[in-house]
Amino acid sequence: MSTPVERIQSIDILRGIVMVIMALDHTRDFFHITAMTADPLDPSITTPALFFTRWITHFCAPIFVFLSGLSAYLAAQNKADNITNSHLFKRGLWLVFAEIVIVTLGLTYNPFYNFIILQVIWAIGWSMILLSIIRRFSYKAVLLTGVVLVFGHDIISLFPLPQTGFFAIVMKVFFTASGTVLALNSTHLIGVFYAILPWTGIMFLGYACGAWYHKNYDPVKRRKNLITSGLSLIMLLILLRSTNIYGDPSLRKVYPTLIQNLFSFLNTSKYPPALLYFCMTTGPGLIALSVLEKAKNTFTGIMTNYGAVPFFYYILHFYILHLLLVIVFFISGRHTNEIVSIPFWFRPANFGFSLPIVYFIWILVVLSLYKPCIWFKQYKTNHSQWWLKFI
Repeated sequence: MSTPVERIQSIDILRGIVMVIMALDHTRDFFHITAMTADPLDPSITTPALFFTRWITHFCAPIFVFLSGLSAYLAAQNKADNITNSHLFKRGLWLVFAEIVIVTLGLTYNPFYNFIILQVIWAIGWSMILLSIIRRFSYKAVLLTGVVLVFGHDIISLFPLPQTGFFAIVMKVFFTASGTVLALNSTHLIGVFYAILPWTGIMFLGYACGAWYHKNYDPVKRRKNLITSGLSLIMLLILLRSTNIYGDPSLRKVYPTLIQNLFSFLNTSKYPPALLYFCMTTGPGLIALSVLEKAKNTFTGIMTNYGAVPFFYYILHFYILHLLLVIVFFISGRHTNEIVSIPFWFRPANFGFSLPIVYFIWILVVLSLYKPCIWFKQYKTNHSQWWLKFI
């Protein structure tokens, strides 16, 4: 019988931080006036406040996926490989199902599922399925696959790819998805926003870094490795972004003002996650992991409560945000003929508020989730039902 693995506080703290920040982006999607009509990262039209409101949330998905891989390594300790592989495979299938059925409904509030949205939970699910396969070979196979996918997948953008046909769909789903919309029929669409394999590479690297958290590994060496790796990724970002040759399918553009050029430098591609995007986000994330090992205060305690129950928080925050959206929709005098909209019901393109209102709603939602997260964290600690392993 396996013994439970003790939770590592720094991982929960960092995961909690990115979960809280993540909710800001989804609040902006639902409530900001230009969220449906303008790109907040476009240097030619954005403002510093709007740009950094969107940009800071870039850190969430890659760090969350990386930590999912790290957590998968830790969860495998003291367990037979066949049990771990089976659990990863089943959990991966569950997450793919949850993305399609539960997350999509929370995002769209469309009970007819006319627009199915495939994002980070979908990518994590498939990555876990693939991890359950590759780890059967060896730890080194996972590490090598992760390195090749993260550092090499941008090579694809250097070659012309088919735009139509089955192979084009396969390439988009697995490598290049950037707002890819596929038609199931005349009334149902699938939005593939997270290409599977680039995110799989990030999870695999997270899994590989799990070796630094083995109980016999020197914690001083681990913290040094995290800082060295984080700084190396940041330096690689600066080098590649300055040369503007490789690492991002969207090359850096030159603008007339200093602030616009700063925006252009930082505006690395998330869809799919370019190498420079990975360096920009995961580099600081690794440094944060090192620093947070010795951090213990009120703030880190609060973040731990969010980070210990990520899936519970993730699902609940969508439903709360969209419920607020419905309430505000009717309070603001909108008509029932405006309910049906793509991708989100109750979210017309011309609907929304200024950034201060967005921040207010974000803080309100995050605070409202604190007590439920504490309750569910305690429930998971005190209960052992099989289904708790999947939430």
